[in-house]
Amino acid sequence: MTGAAGVPEVTDADFADEVIGSELPVLVEFTADWCPPCRQMAPVLSALAAEESGRLKVVQLNVDRNPDTTNHYKVLSMPTFLVFRGGEPVKAMVGTRPKRRLLEEVAEATEVAGR
Repeated sequence: MTGAAGVPEVTDADFADEVIGSELPVLVEFTADWCPPCRQMAPVLSALAAEESGRLKVVQLNVDRNPDTTNHYKVLSMPTFLVFRGGEPVKAMVGTRPKRRLLEEVAEATEVAGR
């Protein structure tokens, strides 16, 4: 399934396979249909996914349809971005941000892995 940004959408059912089991670092946006700032981030996520293809996996998780994963990671605000590396969350960011800043924050979190 594809989210609002044309970015793949993950669910409670496939989160372990798609995110935890990913060989690439993964940026997960916890989003909701009713969240205007999340809609603002859609073109940013889409561009980031295209630019970082092959180095970073970008996915969305709808918090309303996936309460188990949302609660597990204690996500309370939308949008929340979590960067996973090696199946572990290594960075959390809350709120909208310009693409350049999001890219810098993701790069900091993933470079430790020796990208």
